[in-house]
Amino acid sequence: MALSNDNRIGRHAILLLLSEDSEGQLKKLEKSNWKGCTGRVGSMEAHKVVAAIETAAKKNGIIQSNVYRESHSLYHAIMEALHGVTRGQVQLGSVLRTVGLSFAILRGNPYDSELEGEWIAVSLYGTIGAPVKGSEHETIGLGINHI
Repeated sequence: MALSNDNRIGRHAILLLLSEDSEGQLKKLEKSNWKGCTGRVGSMEAHKVVAAIETAAKKNGIIQSNVYRESHSLYHAIMEALHGVTRGQVQLGSVLRTVGLSFAILRGNPYDSELEGEWIAVSLYGTIGAPVKGSEHETIGLGINHI
């Protein structure tokens, strides 16, 4: 039941997110039967961030939209990542904050044993701050959940 050092899903999700060559990174991960994608979202509303990430996951075949446990797992990974971005207060527009984020979604088995099943990770990086240009700072978040 050991976590494989080469398959740390959170580490890979962050590296994919921050990579200058995300396409190359994804190709390497796909050789290990992992699925992933990257994207961008900006909003003053947290539900729009969630929707953009869910849409990307479905569009890229990372989750099956007709399988509830997959959507549920992704949702929890997104919310955990948003907690990091917003420092525990998942509020944006209602407290006059906006985000401009890049995201990465990664699905795979981070364990040595195939019996452990698949996990999903969502990493977020970008800016958060008042909705005034120049009034933001960097932020990052990571969420991991089993499927």
